Amino acid sequence: MAERFRPFSPGALVWPGALVWLGVAALAALLSALALGRSFSADPVLDAIIRRDGVAPRILVSILAGAALGFSGALLQRVLRNPLAEPATLGIASGAQLALVLATIHAPLWLATAREGIAATGGLAAVALVLALTWRRGLEPVSVVLAGMMVTLIAGAIAAAAILADGRYMMSLFIWGGGALAQQSWGPATGLALRLGLAVGVGALLIRPLTLFALDDGAARSLGLSLTRVRLAAVAVAAGLAASVVSEVGVIGFVGLAAPALARAAGARSPAGQLVWSPVIGAVLLWATDGAVMLLEARGIAGLPTGAATALLGGPLLLWLLPRLRMIERPPARAAAARDLPRARPGLVLAGLSLLALGLVLAALTLGRGPAGLHLATGTLFADLLPWRLPRVMVAAAAGAMLAAAGAVMQRVTANPLASPDVLGVGAGAGLGLALVLLGLDLPSTGARLAGAAAGSAAVLAFILAIAGRSGFGAERLLLAGLATAALANAVLVAVIATGGFRAFELLGWLAGSTAAITPGDAWIAAGAALLLILPLGLAGRVLALLPLGAPVAQAAGLKVGRARFLLVLLSALLTAAAALHVGPLGFVGLIAPHAARLLGLRRPQGQLAGAVLIGIALMVAADWLARMAAFPYQLPVGLFASILGGPYLVWLLGRGRHRRS
Repeated sequence: MAERFRPFSPGALVWPGALVWLGVAALAALLSALALGRSFSADPVLDAIIRRDGVAPRILVSILAGAALGFSGALLQRVLRNPLAEPATLGIASGAQLALVLATIHAPLWLATAREGIAATGGLAAVALVLALTWRRGLEPVSVVLAGMMVTLIAGAIAAAAILADGRYMMSLFIWGGGALAQQSWGPATGLALRLGLAVGVGALLIRPLTLFALDDGAARSLGLSLTRVRLAAVAVAAGLAASVVSEVGVIGFVGLAAPALARAAGARSPAGQLVWSPVIGAVLLWATDGAVMLLEARGIAGLPTGAATALLGGPLLLWLLPRLRMIERPPARAAAARDLPRARPGLVLAGLSLLALGLVLAALTLGRGPAGLHLATGTLFADLLPWRLPRVMVAAAAGAMLAAAGAVMQRVTANPLASPDVLGVGAGAGLGLALVLLGLDLPSTGARLAGAAAGSAAVLAFILAIAGRSGFGAERLLLAGLATAALANAVLVAVIATGGFRAFELLGWLAGSTAAITPGDAWIAAGAALLLILPLGLAGRVLALLPLGAPVAQAAGLKVGRARFLLVLLSALLTAAAALHVGPLGFVGLIAPHAARLLGLRRPQGQLAGAVLIGIALMVAADWLARMAAFPYQLPVGLFASILGGPYLVWLLGRGRHRRS
């Protein structure tokens, strides 16, 4: 039911919610007072300068940046009718970051005069691409988030490759990319204040149009609303504001997603209420987080980016409030009909995918670059190179198959087309488990690393599904829980990496994804794990067909739902952990492959699973071959090419969808 138009009242927050955020604000004020009262040196004059030009503007920047991100997220979620829309999920932050990273490395002089323009150009280009790819599908939430994630992955992979390729900027850019609020003047605070004030002014003019977005498109148009103009205006304001934050302090994720959700959980229902309280909550959240970071710095613990630390505070808070969260009401839309998908003969599609995967494997084993350029290895040369190339190809193929299978199973178990190892935090959980093993053991074995990664991924996935089962979450709530958990796990990883040291650089290389150091033993372990874990899924076709229909229907058909879900969740966690151990957190392959298989016409569980596995193999083998070939003799991250290959293909398939009319 569409919500009624009602004027905004200052009492939009219920008392418990208001008291919670009043308490958080009091804590933030206390932490700021401690930071301002801290002694930085033995010279009182120097201390006064640091407080005036460093600490005080940093406090104001944290408040303004949090408010800007909260306002940006509220605008995007309302105008796109999508509770998962925010600067990070729509690619705005990653586009701005990529533009600034490339400018920092290749044209640093531009940053002195055109920093804002560079960031805004990157952010607007990213969100424009997302909207263009999903416009024909009526900007439906699933398509928008999928396209946004793909743009984010591609931009992030290119930025990571650029950082890794230029050692002079690697760690400083990595920390900046996590959101570093340290200041040396009042300039950034002044600029953010002006832009936030302008955005709030425009937002005030959009209150009534945003309220009408609760209606279906036809009803809104009958009342004189130009949907396209309002959407473009709101997205432009939100993207420009988010890009300004990125240009000043780096990427601060999660605030734009969490602040509007927390505002709704606290009682803000109307568009006006959300546009007022989302920036307030975003400001308080980032203010308190940065205050805690400054307190840690005073205790000698430095290097933790504030943007990453935000998830450490906001993630648990969002998970705690999620059962009481009211989602954005979206007008009813026709479900995707069978005619929206291409009709295909599953046998021919699978045969074609098999030939593609086999051809790419043969190309990876025979084609290469040497001092004389591109060559085709045959005969003795092929035999000499096979021991070097075969392990990499085996690991890439096995990892692609396992990630694709894990994603297909997760989407069936959760009845959620956005479920994947990275979206639900399973990949980040594997990294967290691996980090604990690396920090706890001096020389961890492969078995210990695999056990740590498996335990981390299983714990995260079980936690997410336990929350969903206990609270009866829908698809969007489950995704919010997964994104919050993933942000929390990633924040811990960033904190470990920011400390530096050998383990930190090992984790950084793992995050980028690489098969350069693969041994024959690793290859056989990966291949064995893939066969052992994927083959049993071939017998689960009936289970995978019944689970998306809901527990009552599945139980009526004689399925023991609890046991089936437990076994499939365990298999998904093991598949993700075994793949992540060898190639890093490339869990988005688990998102791309099942969708690509379905969009190719493979709709039945076993056909979709087989197609997803073949697509995963082809994608990862091709990505590994390109990583080996592109900058020979140097090795580039596999994740870069997996994103570049898989992302555009998926968004192209999404773009083929027919326009939806209400």
